[in-house]
Amino acid sequence: MEKQVLESSEERTFQYQDSLPSLPVPPLDESLSKYLDAVKPFLNQEEYQRTEDIVKKFESGIGKELHQKLLERAKTRRNWLEDWWLNVAYLDLRISTQIHCNIGGPGPYIEHCWPPKEGTQIERACVNIWHTLKYWDLLRAEKVAVERSGNAVLDMNQFRMLFCTCKIPGVTRDSIGSYFKTETEGECPSHLIVLCRGRVFAFDAIHEGSMVTPPEIFRQLAYIQKRCHSEPDGPGLAALTSSERTKWAELREYLIDLDPKNLTLLEKIQRSLFVVCLDDSSPHATPEDYTEVVARLGLTGDPTVRWGDKSYNSIFFSNGTCSAFCDHSPLDAMALITMFSYAEKKIMENEGKWKGSDKVRDIPWPEELVFTVDQKIINEIGHAKELYYKKVSDLQLVSYAFTSFGKALVKKKKLHPDTFVQLAIQLAYYKCHGRPGCCYETAMTRRFYHGRTETIRPCTVEALEWCKSMLDPSESELSCVGLLGFLSYLPFGFKNVSVLSYIHTDYFFFSHLKK
Repeated sequence: MEKQVLESSEERTFQYQDSLPSLPVPPLDESLSKYLDAVKPFLNQEEYQRTEDIVKKFESGIGKELHQKLLERAKTRRNWLEDWWLNVAYLDLRISTQIHCNIGGPGPYIEHCWPPKEGTQIERACVNIWHTLKYWDLLRAEKVAVERSGNAVLDMNQFRMLFCTCKIPGVTRDSIGSYFKTETEGECPSHLIVLCRGRVFAFDAIHEGSMVTPPEIFRQLAYIQKRCHSEPDGPGLAALTSSERTKWAELREYLIDLDPKNLTLLEKIQRSLFVVCLDDSSPHATPEDYTEVVARLGLTGDPTVRWGDKSYNSIFFSNGTCSAFCDHSPLDAMALITMFSYAEKKIMENEGKWKGSDKVRDIPWPEELVFTVDQKIINEIGHAKELYYKKVSDLQLVSYAFTSFGKALVKKKKLHPDTFVQLAIQLAYYKCHGRPGCCYETAMTRRFYHGRTETIRPCTVEALEWCKSMLDPSESELSCVGLLGFLSYLPFGFKNVSVLSYIHTDYFFFSHLKK
């Protein structure tokens, strides 16, 4: 992530998209072998034998036919999985995706250089928003660096979904509206949506051909904040985006039938760069403890100031802390993290301040988007809020920073940081429950056209044996350390004993995991 912006104009952000390899169909026997490896830690001998028989029957029977159909499908599509993944994992879901599927967290991570301070909401928001707009501008000019894994170019399509993208509810299946365009592709929407105390505002980020500056953004947000704090709250229409999907689709159609102007306003939100959320809450946040920013208020905060269908909601709290809340359908977290990393770097370089001109042009004041609503919509908003708070009340999540050591020291001891963390998770679960933990870890498939993610199963037979040895008083420390060293080069989910090598570990790590 260090190389955020291109150093020359020779390489463009999206120039390799058409030359990326198609997503391959994995051989059937390899897939089935990996499946058996994944289930083995959880089954006794009889259960495993029964499962193995079923797999063999599948492989020699209908599995062959289905695999052939996959191969035929792959001949006509650059990514045979893309549509299925998008629809089944995201767009076909009828539960509340805002509650059960969206992603969120602190972004950027600035508390270490900007300690929370009450009353800094607008001041910090305008700086953060400006750097985000600069990233959008770089993306439009295709000056965001192409990401690579080693020498392999990675698919950059998800970066198009950061801005001007929104999920649109459907009765049986949702859809994604993406309106972003590069400079060579044409005009791109350039307005922001601001949610504050149940009301919706919009203003353009471009004035007379140039981007608004932090002082000008401050003017716009201060205007919105003053109005919302001195006038009655709005209806909180955004809360409807937290509803079950078919319900929200039907209410959206009802809104449009109620007044055609409502469709124009909805489309304005859909097309916007992103949504700015001015939240009155004041979460506790330190570099060591992000629990409130991540969980209580980032993921499950006030639904009237979150447009759950937007690809990016930038949330600013009253004490200056900030969070992100995003629809997961069009993109995965790494694209967002890359953007946050850019913003964080720029904020730190400038000490959290705007060092340019304080001149404020005579730009148009923000426009309030006033929807036509009736008592039915008001009642539905109230019901959506009630249901939302009931459902999110059972979320338990803490986000603490572990400061005893980090990945640099783990690498120094010849362990892979991810392996170390995954084993720590498995050991903690095993100690608590006396059985292995079924775990999902994300694998990246962005080496291929429109690749997103695949699944790694970190709970292997080898990991389980190590957990057992760690809790067995009769096992020597040397034996446990030896098993840990063996596991350190075992790629989770992709077992290949021929490439394993024993490495020396350190009792330092052993003692931490043993505790």
